[in-house]
Amino acid sequence: MALTDESGHIKEVTAYPGRPPVPVRRGAGAPFGWWPAICVALVAAIDRIEYNLLAGALPTIQKEFGFSDSAGGAIATAGALAAIVLLLPAGKLADTGKRTWTISAIVAVWALLTIGTGLAGSYATLFAVRVLLGAAGQLYNPPSSSLLGDLYPGPGRARAYGYERMAYFAGLPVGVIAGGALAQTVGWRTGFFLVAVPGVIIAALVLTVREPIRGVGDQLSRWYADNTTVEQPQPEPTAPMRTQLATLLRIRTLRSVIIGLSILFFGLGGLFFWMPSFYAREFALSEASAAAVGGGAGLVGIVAGILAGSRLGDRHHQQRVTIGGWSLLFGTVFLAGAVSVPVLAPQVICFTLANVGFAAAIANLTAANADVVAAHRRGLGFAVLQMLVTLGGALGPWLIGLASDATGSLRLAYTVVLLPLVIGSLVVFRGQRTYREDAAAALGTHR
Repeated sequence: MALTDESGHIKEVTAYPGRPPVPVRRGAGAPFGWWPAICVALVAAIDRIEYNLLAGALPTIQKEFGFSDSAGGAIATAGALAAIVLLLPAGKLADTGKRTWTISAIVAVWALLTIGTGLAGSYATLFAVRVLLGAAGQLYNPPSSSLLGDLYPGPGRARAYGYERMAYFAGLPVGVIAGGALAQTVGWRTGFFLVAVPGVIIAALVLTVREPIRGVGDQLSRWYADNTTVEQPQPEPTAPMRTQLATLLRIRTLRSVIIGLSILFFGLGGLFFWMPSFYAREFALSEASAAAVGGGAGLVGIVAGILAGSRLGDRHHQQRVTIGGWSLLFGTVFLAGAVSVPVLAPQVICFTLANVGFAAAIANLTAANADVVAAHRRGLGFAVLQMLVTLGGALGPWLIGLASDATGSLRLAYTVVLLPLVIGSLVVFRGQRTYREDAAAALGTHR
């Protein structure tokens, strides 16, 4: 940084390699504009829309290929499990490669695999293509998260990451709705071909984002906090991965948060994957109508839950874990209502409120995860969290499919997730006992 103005409120910052310095006003949340955050949000949205397109079109695809519910659930599960293997390598790539090019290339690969889905001629081919796509789906997150951290200092980071999370979760029901509508109107294969087009466009848009110098966002955050020179903390000596993981798992609140979120994603993953089929079977709706009802209710619930939950959690940040636990329990109660109510209108209301609770829990428990992990361990902390919530989300569709085949009823199969969600709520409540102590330790830990 150089060329501070007389008031000390503006500095010329070297933000991009080989380019002139950029004037930055002290305290600006988006000193380089919101366009990069919008592009990352678009990437998150198209990822989830494409991934959940299969759920909306699943009834039609099952009729053509003749596979069971357990085989259908296994598609989502296998893809998610493949993604888990790539999480740590993806994080390493994010720290060494050019992030904008990496993200763009990943989105372009998604588009090709989406076309491959439409070309599948058998269940085996469909399964293989979707496993590859599920594995690739996790790769955008590490470089995108790293990019946002450099482009948005402290006052703007919550909004920047919030846009990405909002787009990610909103993409789930949008994908379900689009899958059902396209399968009924133009055929499920053409639907996948059409959705590949925005993927190519977004891949090109990402290339319009300039690659920043690594660490510039943290430099700005330090300047915002103290106008004098701030000594950077010494990096922690490299420790074996096993030692770092053991240190993380000794944080009691973190264990509670990880267990709660893993169980939540187990329920949420199965909920969204099978809900269109549930509406089609239980209420005799057409495929498009079933996807529209389930996806629309989920979209409204997720957006409302994240907005309300984030606001409540920021106002009462010392109670984030408690708010997360009550939100998870709230969602579970209304999911039980959605499973048991035989009339469509009240069932949709219950389903919407279930998603409000689950989304509010995600917002608060994710923030709590960051609160109780020291900065020099936070990347690994989120990697562990992401691996386990992905595993939970992967098991949901498969286990509900197995239960559906065993009982002959998706309504009964949904009860599989209710007891684990109640247990998850109780585990999260227990985490509030140690939250303040662990959060204080995270702020003061520089070992």
